Amino acid sequence: MFDDDDIKSGKVYLAGAGPGDPKLLTLRAAEAIGASDVIVYDYLVNPQVLAHARRGVELIYAGKRAGQPSISQEEINRLLISHALAGRTVTRLKGGDPFIFGRGGEEALALAQAGIDWEVIPGISSGIAAASYAGIPLTHRDHASSVAFITGHDGAKKRRSVDWSVTAWAADTLVIFMCAETIATIARELILAGRSPLTPIAIIRWGTFEHQEVFTGSLADIAETDSEIAPPAIAVVGDVVSLREKLRWFDHSTFPLRSMEAQAV
Repeated sequence: MFDDDDIKSGKVYLAGAGPGDPKLLTLRAAEAIGASDVIVYDYLVNPQVLAHARRGVELIYAGKRAGQPSISQEEINRLLISHALAGRTVTRLKGGDPFIFGRGGEEALALAQAGIDWEVIPGISSGIAAASYAGIPLTHRDHASSVAFITGHDGAKKRRSVDWSVTAWAADTLVIFMCAETIATIARELILAGRSPLTPIAIIRWGTFEHQEVFTGSLADIAETDSEIAPPAIAVVGDVVSLREKLRWFDHSTFPLRSMEAQAV
C-alpha cells in the first residue's frame, strides 16, 4: 500500500492494439503507448506495436492462453490500480478492441470504483478486420443486412450462457470469437436450431497477420469433422462467406474444412 502523502494519481489508458497487423494501430493508441511509464499487454498484441514505447518503459505481460497458467483478471485490476496510484501513466494494451470480448469493461469498472482517471481508446476489432483480410464483407445488400458478434468461449458467471437455439438467428452473419476448440459443437447447435447445413463458414486463424490461414466449407463440414484447429481463431457464418472466392485480396490460400488437420500454434 502507498502512504497518503505519496499518492499522486496517474492515468490508465484501456487501449485496443488492433487485430495483429501493426499498421492497423490507431494514432491515439500509439500516442498513449509513447506517453506511458508502464504497459500491460496481452498475448494477441503484436510485439511490433511496442516500438512506439519510449526507452525505459516497464513492460508487463498479462496474456491469457487456454490451458496455460496466467495472471487472473483480479490481479490485473490490482496491478493497474497500484501503478496509477503511484502516479504512473499506464497503458493496458489489448488485442482488437478493449470493449469487445476484451474484458475492458471489467477493468474500467475496477478503475472507476478505485477513483482512477482512465480513458478508453477503441481498437479495430478482430471480428471486423479478420473477415476483411479474408475477403469477406460482413454485410452486403444481396446477402446480409445484419451481423452479430458472439463468444464461442462463454465464461458466463452472472448470466445465462449463449443459447444457440436463439443466437443462430440473431443476424444474417454470425461472427464467433474464441471458437477454435468449440466450433464443431457450435456448428451442430446451429444446424439443430434451423440453420441450413449448407450455410458457408470460414474459420480464420491469426487474422491480418502475414501467416493468416483461412479454412472454408459448410456448417455440415465442420460439424462432421473430428479435427481440431488451434487458437487464435474467429469463425464467420453466413452467405457472405461465399464472396471470399472473388474478394480474397490479402491471402490466396484456402484450406477445405473436410481435409482440415490439427494445426500447430
